[in-house]
Amino acid sequence: MKKETQIVSVGRDKKWSKGVINPPVFRASTVVFETIEEMRFATKNRTNGEMFYGRRGTPTHFAFQAAIAELEGGVGTALYPSGSAAISGALLSFLKAGDHLLMVDSAYEPTRDLCDKMLKGFGIETTYYDPMIGAGISKLIQPNTKVLFLESPGSITMEVQDVPTLSRIAHQHNITVMLDNTWASPINSRPFEMGVDISIQAATKYIVGHSDVMLGTATANEAHWDQLRENSYLMGQCTSADDVYLASRGLRTLSVRMAQHEQNALKVANWLATRPEVDHIRHPAFDTCPGHEFFERDFSASNGLFSFVLKKGNIKSITAFVENMAHFKMGFSWGGYESLILGVFGIDKLRTATQWDSSKPLIRLHIGLENPDDLIEDLSHAFDRYNQELAD
Repeated sequence: MKKETQIVSVGRDKKWSKGVINPPVFRASTVVFETIEEMRFATKNRTNGEMFYGRRGTPTHFAFQAAIAELEGGVGTALYPSGSAAISGALLSFLKAGDHLLMVDSAYEPTRDLCDKMLKGFGIETTYYDPMIGAGISKLIQPNTKVLFLESPGSITMEVQDVPTLSRIAHQHNITVMLDNTWASPINSRPFEMGVDISIQAATKYIVGHSDVMLGTATANEAHWDQLRENSYLMGQCTSADDVYLASRGLRTLSVRMAQHEQNALKVANWLATRPEVDHIRHPAFDTCPGHEFFERDFSASNGLFSFVLKKGNIKSITAFVENMAHFKMGFSWGGYESLILGVFGIDKLRTATQWDSSKPLIRLHIGLENPDDLIEDLSHAFDRYNQELAD
């Protein structure tokens, strides 16, 4: 079945939807029972789509969980109130005091903060590694290494990792492999076919698609599902049925939105590549992006998020670039229908295993669903402001 067809039909089992096209909102905390036998049955089957207690979920949740698990190729999906909660919930489900974590150096900044500010306090040691390390990861593995965490492409700097090689080596040492797979969404890669054990999505972004819901998912293979599900439940992780409903609705248009994001972004990126001010494009579909060869091998398509590096600049010139845009607005998220822009400073201070040339400023774009010609015109004016500031 093609993804465009699959995404319309997943999670629509009649036992949850009752025949309604999009499973309706079931809100619940307490679930009541008429008999001891009913209660015993619900308790016994509470992990198998039976109504038990609100925190375990309702048909709204069960339908969405089934849809994400099927799309990503896993066995089960746990839900969280944000993408960051999905990352912390997954890590804390498999790490304890005395364990060692291998974390990619290009990780999402809140992930790095979690490692440095919380996991460290719990007695969990983190080693950051070069996202392009490949088979060299074996040199960093310790006897107590329990989790290898990937993010591909990397946050901001967009390095694409060799996920199959990293997964294969990790499994030789009985290490659990987790991947922040948000950039690919559930439809542009097959994480479990690449050896990933747990695939994480900030559903806030492309799955919801409308910048109005915070939601996270973590999908596990058979060997890791029970532990992820039960430990996340013990940590009190749960989500609003209303938010899950919006995510389920957003999911149905994901394939067409992603295709348009990709088309728009490639047009803008190709235009940027002609600008004399641009040093290089960090879009996985471009051979100037580290790991481009892995993108071509492991991904079926791209999306609207990429970065580009300027040959020179300073805080004043980058400020002039990103302020007073007509269509791009500054914001810390991405994945919605709107275009966003960030001038990123201090990348060198967020790296410990790799180096970053801070003399060449980086700008990250999320290309939305506007006409790309309008976005190009907006960026052209931004370059005018940037060049004027450099000239003054």
